[in-house]
Amino acid sequence: MALFIAKNVTKRFANHLALDKISIEVPENHIFGLLGPNGAGKTTLIRIINQITGPDEGELYLNGERLHPAHTSLIGYLPEERGLYKKMKAGEQAIYLAQLKGLNKNDALKKLKYWFEKFDLLYWWNKKIEELSKGMQQKIQFIVTILHEPKLLIFDEPFSGFDPINVNLIKDEILNLRKNGATIIFSTHNMSSVEELCDDIALINKSKKILEGNVNEIRKKYKSNTYEIEFTDIKYEPKTLLDGKFNIIEQKTEKDSVVVRIKAYQSFTANDLIQVLLPCGEIRSFKEIIPSMNDVFISMVKQDELDNKDLNF
Repeated sequence: MALFIAKNVTKRFANHLALDKISIEVPENHIFGLLGPNGAGKTTLIRIINQITGPDEGELYLNGERLHPAHTSLIGYLPEERGLYKKMKAGEQAIYLAQLKGLNKNDALKKLKYWFEKFDLLYWWNKKIEELSKGMQQKIQFIVTILHEPKLLIFDEPFSGFDPINVNLIKDEILNLRKNGATIIFSTHNMSSVEELCDDIALINKSKKILEGNVNEIRKKYKSNTYEIEFTDIKYEPKTLLDGKFNIIEQKTEKDSVVVRIKAYQSFTANDLIQVLLPCGEIRSFKEIIPSMNDVFISMVKQDELDNKDLNF
């Protein structure tokens, strides 16, 4: 079941078409990656979901209802552009922001103490925001985003400003949020994070959706029939046995082995390749190379650019 649905959402700014009939469905209790190059339209769609601006055309639904102002209490939004009041004390500001989300002061204080302790921030409770590092400020914004336990969480580049240790901390918390029932829209340029966290994605380029689906299924769909094989005790060079059915992309000699990357023509399988290569020597490892989301992202955006160039020629 989809918690959030956008149907044919279009948005124009003066002479610029920011979104062109964008439709997405975000399944309940999933992490949904909203991807695209800078200027693709991701932030515009996020702002529309948060009702900061409205669409020119299209419909949006949350929790089975047409999106309306009361739904803001069901959404938690961590924008890419962070903003805390520098002169306010950290704890005081966190309580203020929690109350804006509908929590009473006592409940907010209880929950905030838990999260400040979990994120090692209690010492800084009575310190002004300007005294905190950027990473600490980011943690506070993450906390106040999730504190009211919204049904839909929207994270726009949530790892910006974090060191690797704190990136892993936030990743773990995002996975825990999904485990505890949250639905998450996750916008980032970090494709390794997409592979680690996202169940599904939509890729937007130049205001149009050009790809949508399950992350693992997309990666498998765009595989290129390429394999990596590691040999020990080579008896025959692999290229002497391939007989035109397969193509060596790369071959390198390691300390005690030879690693070969081979592309098979579409009509040949992994089993066919293994049968051909068995006489070469002892096969230590054999794996199919599945493209990363980074590979898919770059390939799809480049192809879309080429397609549009041809159309405009």
